Amino acid sequence: MQRIALLAFPGIRAFDVSVITEVWGSERTLPGVPPFELRRAATAPGDPVLMPGGLTLTPDRPLDWLEEADLIVVPGLVDHETPVAEPVLDALRRAHRTGTPIAALCAGAFVLARAGLLDGRRAVTHWHLAPRLQARHPRITVEPDALFIEDGNLWTSAGTAAGIDLCLHLVRVAHGAEAAATVARSMVTAPFRTGTQAQFIEQPTPRADRDADTLAAVREYALRRLHEPLTVTDLAAHAGMAPRTFARHFAAATGTTPLRWLLDQRVAAAQRLLERTDLPMPEVARRAGFGSEVTMRQHFASRLATSPRAYRAAFSATAPSSDSAGNRPIAR
Repeated sequence: MQRIALLAFPGIRAFDVSVITEVWGSERTLPGVPPFELRRAATAPGDPVLMPGGLTLTPDRPLDWLEEADLIVVPGLVDHETPVAEPVLDALRRAHRTGTPIAALCAGAFVLARAGLLDGRRAVTHWHLAPRLQARHPRITVEPDALFIEDGNLWTSAGTAAGIDLCLHLVRVAHGAEAAATVARSMVTAPFRTGTQAQFIEQPTPRADRDADTLAAVREYALRRLHEPLTVTDLAAHAGMAPRTFARHFAAATGTTPLRWLLDQRVAAAQRLLERTDLPMPEVARRAGFGSEVTMRQHFASRLATSPRAYRAAFSATAPSSDSAGNRPIAR
């Protein structure tokens, strides 16, 4: 997945264009990250595309280049009511028919919806716009809390920062967790976040701010000790809270449960070990805190729909690439 098409048309968000360029910009060279060819496709190559705020983007490819890309990324719209030209929608339909993965950031989901690509599928957009997407396109199952969703090779994400989450996730599934982590470090952002949009809807209170500081310290404590047999009770004790109180505050702050978060971190730690080392599976499981290879295999299956051995074969630095260019398949 190295040829990336940024779909350009009037009304797209400059922030999303910047995110796409930061993640896949062809001028970037990072260790362990393959070179990307990022092209900007539009109805009229060479004619500047106006973005709100007085910015412009100059496309360098026609719309039919979408069918040559390995991945198409649709930036979000500043105003979800912005009309989209029919040739743009037709180009998306043609590319989808050929099997090209398409990812839409934030209100870009409305573009896929207008093209009819999301009918009968699950999708997400910014929590504030989710009811409007559902009302306007009732054949879509809108998931208001997810950070991003894949259904039938179509990806949608929630607002702003969730677009970063999705772009890094697409790098991860195509090129491995280490490549995504390298890109994330260059952007000074987390390689992945757990939780849902629910954690961002309520306004914080002073008490919530104090809880956030405490819980951040607990998460840092846990990440340094993943190899130990940590439990939710252990984390609650470190936070100075009763287990039920800790679980309630943790879910409010992160959008997920302490156990789910801990297991996600263990899976991520195992991914890194499988990519970077030749350690035997029982040792990988021990260092990631699973206790046994069987337990690690069960969690890989439930979260990644693969096995640790298959993951190592696909993403280990010492394993042969999936093709001569080092591409990994986008999950379908």
